[in-house]
Amino acid sequence: MSEYQYYEFLAVDKALDAAQMDELRGLSTRAHITPTSFVNTYQWGDLRGDPRRLMERYFDAFLYLANWGTRRLMLRLPKRLLDLPTAQQYCPTDIAATAWARNSHVIIELTYDSDDGGDWDDEDGHGILATIISARADLAAGDLRLLYLAWLHAASTGELDDDQVEPPVPANLATLNAPLRSLADFIRLDQDLLAVAARASTRHKAAEAPRAQLASWVQDLPAKEKDGMILRVIRGEDVHLRTELLRRFHGQPAPNAQAGSGRTVADLLDAAQTRRERREREQAQERELARARAERDAAAEHDRRLDALAAEGEHAWVQVTQLIETKKTSEYDVAVGLLRDLHELAWREGEPDTFDKRLRDLRQRYANRPGLLQRINHAGLPAATGRS
Repeated sequence: MSEYQYYEFLAVDKALDAAQMDELRGLSTRAHITPTSFVNTYQWGDLRGDPRRLMERYFDAFLYLANWGTRRLMLRLPKRLLDLPTAQQYCPTDIAATAWARNSHVIIELTYDSDDGGDWDDEDGHGILATIISARADLAAGDLRLLYLAWLHAASTGELDDDQVEPPVPANLATLNAPLRSLADFIRLDQDLLAVAARASTRHKAAEAPRAQLASWVQDLPAKEKDGMILRVIRGEDVHLRTELLRRFHGQPAPNAQAGSGRTVADLLDAAQTRRERREREQAQERELARARAERDAAAEHDRRLDALAAEGEHAWVQVTQLIETKKTSEYDVAVGLLRDLHELAWREGEPDTFDKRLRDLRQRYANRPGLLQRINHAGLPAATGRS
């Protein structure tokens, strides 16, 4: 299979202008470039630009996939919505989960590399970022589950010390929404690790701000500040204004996480391994029970089929002859299947010799049908008295 790489960048908060699109065109003549995206695939070679620098300058999201097993995701948010210390608390490594600031933004990056050096599945990258991107807005609103998933990913890669204590655990970790599930799938997050981590996560339903209380808060805002906000909305300068205002209303900052439970990386990895072993044992037991049920059902069905065959009496042998007389190979197969059932029935009824004699007669009668005889032989039906 040839090399394959997929690059996708999204401009979410502010569209690219014509000059920026021209600059990006200089990096690739074949990329699909729009005011909100840059997408390209490679069967050989690499993107000329550095994705990190492109994120710092132009874009708010980036997804990369290569068929040898590497996956990368970057998200950029304004500093007023995601501060660097918080991002680095959950993204403290150099590769698996890292964070840095550039100008007025904070950027986080998650990287996954397949241990076996290959990730030859059917995904080609198209459409994946669309399933993840709304998690960025949730992060901007103070939902830290995305960052905690990044930390878990880093813990699973071995880049964190075993005695490092986990950061604050967000609420609702056991009930990930679709974008976060897509993110977890994309970075191949260990589901057993996620399950044991979620044990320390509370369930919390966000409360709607009371209309009267919200109206009073808005009324108390300085008029000059409100005028500036309205102007920003009209000019489309700040898509995060609503998020920022709600966070101010509820109190800043407003993350949905509580203090950590004191669990270390080693605690979580050990608990995940224990859960994985228990789950695999239970799955093996379920498979064995299912196999046993299938065998019992098959045996019962076989007995019912033989009972019905016994009730047919001589008609079953007449049917065998009729099938053979068609001289069709497909009917030969049906006839041989019926003979096998008659063979089983003869042994069940204690009359194998009778069956053997009739089968010898059948062989002699159709000695000029090599296709039929070959099928009879391959079916393991006896050529002489005795069960084969």
